[in-house]
Amino acid sequence: MVETSSATIFIVGDRLPWPEDTSPPPKLGPLDAGALYDESSRQDCTIRKVSALGATLRGTLTKRPGDAVAVELGTGQRPSGTIAWVADGETGVCFTQPVDMLALINRSLVAQPAERRTMPRVEIRCAIRVKWGGTAATAMLRNISAGGLQLEGDNLPARGAFVSALLDGLVVPAGEVVWRKGNLAGIELFEELSWTSIVPWIRERMRKSAP
Repeated sequence: MVETSSATIFIVGDRLPWPEDTSPPPKLGPLDAGALYDESSRQDCTIRKVSALGATLRGTLTKRPGDAVAVELGTGQRPSGTIAWVADGETGVCFTQPVDMLALINRSLVAQPAERRTMPRVEIRCAIRVKWGGTAATAMLRNISAGGLQLEGDNLPARGAFVSALLDGLVVPAGEVVWRKGNLAGIELFEELSWTSIVPWIRERMRKSAP
C-alpha cells in the first residue's frame, strides 16, 4: 500500500500563511496533526499551512478572534499566539514569537520512512529562469516540492511545454507544464528533487535573507 504524502505547506519567509487564500482549497490530502490549547482545554486539529509567524489550522475549533492560545506543532514546539480569524472550517493563528521553520521541515522529513522520504511542499519566493523551445523568461518561484514547481509570471510557457528551470544554487531537473491559470503555471519534474538537495538550498536562502 502506497502512503500519501502530507499536503501541509511550509512557508519560508517572514509572512503569515494568509491572506491569499483564507478559504480552504477544493481538494486536500492528509495534513500534519496538531493541537490547539488554551488555559483549560486541548482541541485536536490539522495544520494546512505554517510559517514562522503563524499557522492555518483545520478542524472544529471553538475559538474566536482575539482568543489567546498555543499551537502544538510536529516538532513538539508549542508557540503561544492569538486567533486572527475563523472561516470555513479553518482558523488562523498569529504566533507571539517566530518559530524555527527548518526544524519543522526536518521534523516532517524524519517522520517519514527513510526509504520513502519526500520533501514536503515549501512556499518560497525567489527569481527563476525558465527556458522552453527557443524562448526564455524570468519568473517568480512560488513553491517547490520533490515533484514540481509553481511559478508566477507574465510570459510563462503554455500547458504541455517541456521546460528547463534555472535556480541559483539548486540543480533542477527538466519538466513539463501540467497546468496554467492566469499568470500561474505548475511544472511537473521528470525526476524528483531529493530532500538532501532542497533542504541545504532553503537553508542558504534563509541565511542570505536574514538581517
